Amino acid sequence: MSIAERIPTLFPCPDEIPPQQRLSAPVELRDYLLNGELRCWQGAVQDVFSPVCVRTPGGPERVRIGSFPLMGEADALAALDAATAAYDCGRGRWPTMGVADRIRHVQHFAALMKEQREAVVRLIMWEIGKTRADAEKEFDRTVVYITDTIDALKELDRVSSRFVIEQGIIGQIRRGPLGVALCMGPYNYPLNETFTTLIPALIMGNTVVMKPPRHGVLLFAPLLAALREAFPPGVVNVLLGAGRALTPTLMRSGRIDVLAFIGTSKAANTLLKDHPRPNRLRLVLGLEAKNPAIVLPDADLNPTVEECLAGSLAFNGQRCTALKLLFVHESVAQQFIAIFSRALSAIGTGMPWQPGVMITPLPEEGKTAYLQELLADAVARGAAVVNEGGGTVTGTYFHPALVYPVAPGMRLYTEEQFGPVVPIVPFTDIEEPIRAIRESDYGQQVSIFGRDSALLAPLVDHLVNQVSRVNINSQCQRGPDVFPFTGRKDSAVGTLSVSDACAPSRSEPWWRPGTTKQTEPSSPISCGNGAPPSSPRTSSCEASTRAGSDERALTLYFVRFGRIL
Repeated sequence: MSIAERIPTLFPCPDEIPPQQRLSAPVELRDYLLNGELRCWQGAVQDVFSPVCVRTPGGPERVRIGSFPLMGEADALAALDAATAAYDCGRGRWPTMGVADRIRHVQHFAALMKEQREAVVRLIMWEIGKTRADAEKEFDRTVVYITDTIDALKELDRVSSRFVIEQGIIGQIRRGPLGVALCMGPYNYPLNETFTTLIPALIMGNTVVMKPPRHGVLLFAPLLAALREAFPPGVVNVLLGAGRALTPTLMRSGRIDVLAFIGTSKAANTLLKDHPRPNRLRLVLGLEAKNPAIVLPDADLNPTVEECLAGSLAFNGQRCTALKLLFVHESVAQQFIAIFSRALSAIGTGMPWQPGVMITPLPEEGKTAYLQELLADAVARGAAVVNEGGGTVTGTYFHPALVYPVAPGMRLYTEEQFGPVVPIVPFTDIEEPIRAIRESDYGQQVSIFGRDSALLAPLVDHLVNQVSRVNINSQCQRGPDVFPFTGRKDSAVGTLSVSDACAPSRSEPWWRPGTTKQTEPSSPISCGNGAPPSSPRTSSCEASTRAGSDERALTLYFVRFGRIL
């Protein structure tokens, strides 16, 4: 069956959904967590429809899977009041609790969370269209993240317990909580990314107001009771509803001390403008990106395509770390496109529960129409969709599109598509992709594919001043979580990693007479196996590892010099 014949039959009839993969009933979420109590919502609600559609005589129809409360300003203030009272200017039970006791609370929550694994995984699958394998991976990775965060805090506590003698002055430097944190994660990793902001904030002694993402809210229903049981009243408060109805009230109060937000820079800027005391607001922002790949003439094309395909299309390209613009040297462009097109025709497409599936339906309303607009703009300006079925839409499904040749002036060249569209830009002079990266609004990561270290090293030396991570013969990615995750320009503020998350922005020395403040740590740089290079010059790192070999692809991690936020 051809791709054109297969796409219209992609969605199942209702009786074709395996019983073991169905939701037993719609999740009508009415409970919310406020000041240690699960309260029942009596107000307006929002229906939730899955990206999964079923075939009907009238065409594909989205499946209704539940609903959630639409809370308002008064509810936001009640949650903020509870968090503020629990923190009590740093005198509350939670911020003054010993590290060992806070760790026990977090461990208790992790144990309760594990009991809900199947329920959460199934809701991730149905609510945002993530494959079962990736949903399971997201849950398990989150549990590991909690464990790693606990280990990082134990090490930090050991280091902080020591006295420092410097220039005849005895001091002890401790890390302290910041206050009330507003934690908001994105829909593409609604569990993991939300918890990478929530867990470090909690374990360091902050109190939290958490607002789950609009797509991915139902999966928190099985976890609310665990949050209530594991933490003292007011430490965790959960708001449900539209961000535009809740967050302005929180920010305008001036009582939010930490904004931990993963989303778009536009939304982040709106939140920041609402805060009346911006100098008191500490930021941890993971924002959008337009991560490019540069394929050099000597790249080993088969493994390069394998990395680029996974980097562009894992979870439908709905990742901030996805490769979103591929610069391919003109001398190998046609061969690269041929290999990529063949690989695209073989990838699994279908429903999240089907084994071997990579491309699934999209959860956002209007996303398929937006992606079609990008394709139409590119085609009108001289590009073409070069793979069979590329850009075909049925219901919420958008078939991956390989677009060539993309050029400046096209929307695909600059806009973050955040979906299964792969733009290829041919180049002859290496200055062309370098200029594009330099002029881009974003600066998260880049991937370089090639074999000649004499060509790679100068590229790395330049690009580390434009982006925060350089991957050689490897796709862009977030992990491992122990390494810093950040970005330049409009892609991030602050650093996300297990260790950085547990070292909040404020160092609280235990002052001795005559002591001085701790200097800021320098930026970590590691090459491949995590060992630091012999000098800051990246050319000192061996850069000849190629994709697809038995050796590990070389990845260079860079964080901006100076203050680690």
